[in-house]
Amino acid sequence: MEFMVMMIAFAPLFSQRVWPHALTLVIGTLLAPGKRTVSQILWVMGLANEPQFQRYHRVLNRAVWSSRQASRILLSILVKTFAADGVIVMGLDDTIERRWGKRIAARGIYRDPVRSSQEHFVKTSGLRWLSLMLLVPIPWAQRVWALPFLTVLAPSERYNQTQGRRHKALTDWARQMLVQVRRWLGNRPIVVVADSSFAALDFLASVSHLPHPVHVVTRLRLDAALYKPAPPRDAHTIGRPRKVGQRLPTLKTRLEESTTRWQSLTLEGWYGQHTYTLEWVSQRAVWYHTGLPPVPIRWVLVRDPLGKLEPQAFLCTDLEATPAQVLL
Repeated sequence: MEFMVMMIAFAPLFSQRVWPHALTLVIGTLLAPGKRTVSQILWVMGLANEPQFQRYHRVLNRAVWSSRQASRILLSILVKTFAADGVIVMGLDDTIERRWGKRIAARGIYRDPVRSSQEHFVKTSGLRWLSLMLLVPIPWAQRVWALPFLTVLAPSERYNQTQGRRHKALTDWARQMLVQVRRWLGNRPIVVVADSSFAALDFLASVSHLPHPVHVVTRLRLDAALYKPAPPRDAHTIGRPRKVGQRLPTLKTRLEESTTRWQSLTLEGWYGQHTYTLEWVSQRAVWYHTGLPPVPIRWVLVRDPLGKLEPQAFLCTDLEATPAQVLL
């Protein structure tokens, strides 16, 4: 009964004729073992011999309902249930759906992140999806779950060239998704956690300069060019205003310096461990590269006193964030 009450929120997206078929597909997706194809869904719902089975396929391949509005409704339900107040934490990540059919539109060749390693590079054929997820702690699971609510297809540059379309990078798709979510959530504080693919100055600047900024936590290169903020400009100074101040040492240099003051921090669940003690150092800086907008950040440099883990650096566009908040 509670599930049906939740599903009623999506009913206005469909016509009266399509809604029963859409509801059957949703319920069958939850119950179907193995691959969740339409045929498998009809089988598990007892409709394997349905003579008008094509109607269920048409809900997807001839959709006139708005998947964007469905994402908005789903997000509102998730936020109301798991994040009614406080900061909304989201995850942003891309994934490859392995597909090999010649008739599959937008199919491309991508790096397989699961099978690849630093020593071994593997490519795979498939579709690249970019997903935005709500990160919430689930008490009975004793861990944080990523609940997807908005996913877009990000075709390869080669495919866009064959279709005569302007190519959009992953960061372009990510920016559009976050601007859309910002409109949906109003002035609720949002923090997005992403991998190093989104450590791009143009992307960070675009979401940080919104009327209500979206703050991003991601990895930072150890050789990133960091600067002090630009000094105050005198009223009679001639020329362009300075974007940044004095150049700061790289994080790689700070890692090697004996004068760096490290502090200890014990984290729960770090790399699968129950507790793990790390050493960190953190400061504010401006990350800048010629031709790109400067972005004020808080960087956090982390090292393992036992030497088991490689040193890592993280950035957060929220200057008020503490190192513990960035790492957790």
